[in-house]
Amino acid sequence: MQNKPLINKSKQKTIRQFLRNNQTDAEAVLWRYLKGKELGVKFIRQFGIENYIVDFCCRNKKLIIEIDGGVHNDLEVKRNDKNRTEDLERFGYKVIRFTNQEVLNDPEVILIKIKASL
Repeated sequence: MQNKPLINKSKQKTIRQFLRNNQTDAEAVLWRYLKGKELGVKFIRQFGIENYIVDFCCRNKKLIIEIDGGVHNDLEVKRNDKNRTEDLERFGYKVIRFTNQEVLNDPEVILIKIKASL
């Protein structure tokens, strides 16, 4: 049974706003495609789910998109990412991850993968 997670906790509001205002180049590229229901569904960026703030979330389809920079190659960060993904999946979300380079180099391929996940 899935627990209903707390979303957009008020104590995270300042952090979420900071992340939206200081997005990475890869997040900016992907957001141009995701905003305005370009894919037929609504995505939210820097969305809070429990103690996590995810890069992009489609609540209707329970899909989370994470964009990973170079720091995510670190072994400890990879472990944290795995735990984070497992926690989010317990709430019924599917998590897909892309690297900054994947998004920057070939956003069209990323969009095809996102559409397939929807």
